[in-house]
Amino acid sequence: MATKKVTVTIPEELEEIRAETGDRGLSAYVAEALRVKRDRDRLLELVDWLEEEYGRVTEAERAAVTEELEHLDAEHDRRRPGGVSDAGAVA
Repeated sequence: MATKKVTVTIPEELEEIRAETGDRGLSAYVAEALRVKRDRDRLLELVDWLEEEYGRVTEAERAAVTEELEHLDAEHDRRRPGGVSDAGAVA
C-alpha cells in the first residue's frame, strides 16, 4: 500500500497515545483510527438513506433486534471453546 507523509496536530491530552502505540507506531494507530471513522461515516450515511426510503426504526423494532443480538451473543459464547457448553459438559 502506498503511503504519504502528512502532519497531524493532536491535543495534549492525547499525547499519551504515542507511548501506548508500541511497535505499531503512531502512524499506524492514526491510519486505523481514520479507517474506522471513515467506515462509521459511511454507515451513518447509509442509515440516512435507508431512513429516507423506509422511515425511522421504531422502538419495537429496535427492541426486537436487541433481543436477537443477545441470543446470537449467547450462542457464540456457548460454542466458543471454554464457553458455557464446554464448562458444563460431561465427558
